[in-house]
Amino acid sequence: MTNFISVQLKKASEVDLAKPLCKFIQQSYPGGDAQAEHCRAAEELSKLRKSALGRPLDKHESALETLLRYYDQLCSIEPKFPFSENQVCVTFTWKDAFDKGSLFGGSAKLALASLGYEKTCVLFNCGALASQIAAEQNLDNDEGLKAAAKHYQFASGAFQHIKDTVLSALNREPTVDISPDTVGTLSLIMLAQAQEVFFLKATRDKMKDGIIAKLANQAADYYGDAYKQCQYKDTLPKEVFPVLAAKHCIMQANAEYHQSILAKQQKKFGEEIGRLQHAADLVKTVASRYDEYINVKDLVDKINRALTAAKKDNDFIYHDRVPDLKDLESIGKASLVKSTPVVVPLSQKFTDLFEKMVPLQIQQSVSVYNQRKADLVNKLIAQMREATNMANGVLASLNLPAAIEDVSGDTVPQSILNKSKSVIEQGGIQTVDQLIKELPELLQRNKEILDESLRLLDEEETTDNDLRTKFKERWQRTPSNELYKPLRAEGANYHNILNKAVQADGQVKERYQSHRDTIALLCKPESELNAAIPSANPAKTLQGSEVVNVLRTLLANLDEVKKEREQLENDLKSVNFDMTSKFLTALAQDGAINEEAISLAELDRIYGSYKRKVEESVKKQEELLKNIQNAHQDFSKMKQSNNESNLREEVLKNLAVANDNFVELVANLKEGTKFYNELTEILLKFQNKCSDIVFARKTERDELLKDLQQSIAREPSAPSIPLPTYQTTSAGGSKPSASSTPTPAPRTMVGTKPQPPARPPPPVISAASSSSSASAPSGTAAPPAAAPAPSPTPGTSAPASSTAPSQAQGPPYPTYPGYPGYCQMPMPMGYNPYMYGQYNLPYAPSPVYQNPGQAPYPAPQQPGYPFPQQPYYPQQ
Repeated sequence: MTNFISVQLKKASEVDLAKPLCKFIQQSYPGGDAQAEHCRAAEELSKLRKSALGRPLDKHESALETLLRYYDQLCSIEPKFPFSENQVCVTFTWKDAFDKGSLFGGSAKLALASLGYEKTCVLFNCGALASQIAAEQNLDNDEGLKAAAKHYQFASGAFQHIKDTVLSALNREPTVDISPDTVGTLSLIMLAQAQEVFFLKATRDKMKDGIIAKLANQAADYYGDAYKQCQYKDTLPKEVFPVLAAKHCIMQANAEYHQSILAKQQKKFGEEIGRLQHAADLVKTVASRYDEYINVKDLVDKINRALTAAKKDNDFIYHDRVPDLKDLESIGKASLVKSTPVVVPLSQKFTDLFEKMVPLQIQQSVSVYNQRKADLVNKLIAQMREATNMANGVLASLNLPAAIEDVSGDTVPQSILNKSKSVIEQGGIQTVDQLIKELPELLQRNKEILDESLRLLDEEETTDNDLRTKFKERWQRTPSNELYKPLRAEGANYHNILNKAVQADGQVKERYQSHRDTIALLCKPESELNAAIPSANPAKTLQGSEVVNVLRTLLANLDEVKKEREQLENDLKSVNFDMTSKFLTALAQDGAINEEAISLAELDRIYGSYKRKVEESVKKQEELLKNIQNAHQDFSKMKQSNNESNLREEVLKNLAVANDNFVELVANLKEGTKFYNELTEILLKFQNKCSDIVFARKTERDELLKDLQQSIAREPSAPSIPLPTYQTTSAGGSKPSASSTPTPAPRTMVGTKPQPPARPPPPVISAASSSSSASAPSGTAAPPAAAPAPSPTPGTSAPASSTAPSQAQGPPYPTYPGYPGYCQMPMPMGYNPYMYGQYNLPYAPSPVYQNPGQAPYPAPQQPGYPFPQQPYYPQQ
């Protein structure tokens, strides 16, 4: 009874994916390991397609796994390769799965240069093969039932996905088998069969009859909906319709049968008989109409036995009224199945062959985005550092906080001591000297790497130009100066970067020299530092005043702003966002990347909040500095001033400025060292890129030189010497004679058979061929080379086993002295039976060089010929 519907696979034409993909990779990616790896991946993809589509597939899980891996790989490369008619043009041709074709027209097929079309057809085959695997399962055990249900639900989900996406994927009318109506019907059929499998499992597990009835009724509902969808369409094979109709009736009969058992358990004997009668009518309809498709004999017998027993019991015992069919309560439904959604990857063993590949366009977009990000981050950091430097400068000019800490006038203020301690802990002036000493070494190393890289390009380009000048148009390869334009532009960019770095180094050194003495003073012990600072009268009366307290509060708030700013700078540096996926999505959707719009939108989204924080920090600092300056004015009015105190205050200001400069110089020098080290890595990659392409060009150059040398060696070193006139053949095909009178061609008489041509002894090929040939007598003229039929020498009888001519012959045409013979059409080499061994001759004589009646070369000496016979050398 369990006759399940499986879907035929679509057939695909063979396509070489490796060649167009490798061509795109070579055009879009620089040579090297990455390019070779991507090309190997393209070849693996082509092999995977051949394994999935180029051979008949077994109805097994391993074959389905191959199809799923190929589908997953198509999904992964879709955003990485621009499959279209004007870029990576690969035409995929598929036949309609259900169209058997006609005698003259063949089956319907569609060819499109669309990866979406290939994905749709591959997914169709995934669903079709899953339906075939499910149909092959053994439904007498739990493993088979579970596998069948899983595959049917997967097939349903695959067909449903095609229904939802096929029109947008193809942008044109698809073939009938993958049209939304057809795959929608197939999805419903697969769902119905999955529900039927659950019904069979419930029956096998002897679950409650009420549950079994609901499962069967739901399956009947699915089959009925599928039948309605394809009832008036001829898109599916004709045997599908009767199977669907039969399955609808059978599932409904099963639902009525199990519901009748439930009615019997509930003492509803009339309802039991009514349901059994309905079930019997349903299976009777199947047996009468669809018996050639589904055998329901066992089900018919089971229902009839139950109906007979129920009627007998009711007639003799219960006498319950049998209700009409319309009065029976409807059976409930219970669906245990749903279409499995298509979520990539479908294969559990999928590994992306192009995992490391990013299109060149996206690489460029990411590079531009990173530059935009770096500019924005540097701008925000520079804005904050500038604000911090300005604040430090203002405080240093006001001698704060040292002015309010200078209680006695003859000791070092605590803020100066803290700054001195910080400078000493960081290594003091020795650290700055060491960092400045390392910069030229790092700079020189980077210059040498860059110069060596460009030297490789220059040498190869010079060699290429010399060879191009020597061989001229024979030197057919891309000129090095054109090929190296991107590399030279990159090298020029690195030169500019190094020049700017040299200028920055000079500014740092100049700044260090101007503050070196003061920084050195900060590095001295406290006693020496105190001795270097002039003493002044104390200002103890100001220490407890309100203005000093206000200044201290304002300075503390400013320090808090600086700390927040340092944290904000660290946060800005640590923010990282990979734009590759964004650009890949944009490329897949639009076919192009609007880098500026996407980058600006993402930068605003990511760094918008940081911009606002920086602006708020700067604004808050401006307010604090304004208040500090106002409070300091009040402090200065209250403070007694004299020359000693002014000199002391000036020294303290210089020490504060020296500390700020030391911190900034160390930061700049460390940043410069980091910059040079990172640039070294970049330049080493650039050098490797240059050496790789130069090596490839050298290999190409050697191969080209080898080919050119071989071609030159094959050329003749001197002009060819013409042969004597007696060794040449005239245009008419006759040999020139020394006498003025032309030699007439031998006369061909009607009624006489021509003589076979003279020839050297042939190799023994067979007895028949050796016995059927005879030598011509010396002194007689040879017959034409293309004689109609061979004949024996006059005076001898022809052997009975002589070989007949290979085609029908016309009447002979006589030739007369002084007139050329009839010009016959050139015959095939196999025409003349006397041309034995012609396939072994290096130069086979052509019949166009001789007329009928003339002897082929070589021939016996003719009477009256003025010169001795010369051997014949074919002209090359």
